[in-house]
Amino acid sequence: MQLRANLLLGYILLAVLAACGSARGQTAMTDEAKRAAVYGMYAEYRREFPTVQDVAPLAAMRLFEEGAAVFVDTRLPAEMAVSMLPGAVSQAAFLENPERYRGRTVIVYCTISYRSGLLAARLAERGITVTNLQGGLLAWVLEGGRVYDAAGETQRIHVYGPKWNYPPAGYEAVLFGFWDRLRL
Repeated sequence: MQLRANLLLGYILLAVLAACGSARGQTAMTDEAKRAAVYGMYAEYRREFPTVQDVAPLAAMRLFEEGAAVFVDTRLPAEMAVSMLPGAVSQAAFLENPERYRGRTVIVYCTISYRSGLLAARLAERGITVTNLQGGLLAWVLEGGRVYDAAGETQRIHVYGPKWNYPPAGYEAVLFGFWDRLRL
């Protein structure tokens, strides 16, 4: 029994070390390579919500600057505390009163816009139309967008886990720990 427990612990340790090693390798990539990886992953995820309308980060930036868009962050509070898109509201705040945002393009996002894409599909079933941000928060910052925390503009972004560790040069990636991701 003890041997099995030790083997299991060994496998877990190897998996954690492998994940840390792959995360370090990803941060050595150029921003152009990171952009390609992020948009590639998003294209794969998008297959799960093909009817959801999406918008490119640069177009979303223009809409926001014109006052025509509102961002809805679908991530967990711990992720949102690290940084959010400008003027973003939480998913809970949006769902309390979606009518409040009538007349503006509602753009949902998460780290790479997988969770937000699934939300957009569920909302469409309820007759609530939203647009999904292509590539999410990662594509936003890789395209030059700014992010904010409670103190103002920040160079930190929450990337959820090692698989999505593609912050642009000059940004600090914040990841959930192994055990945190298991609890989600």
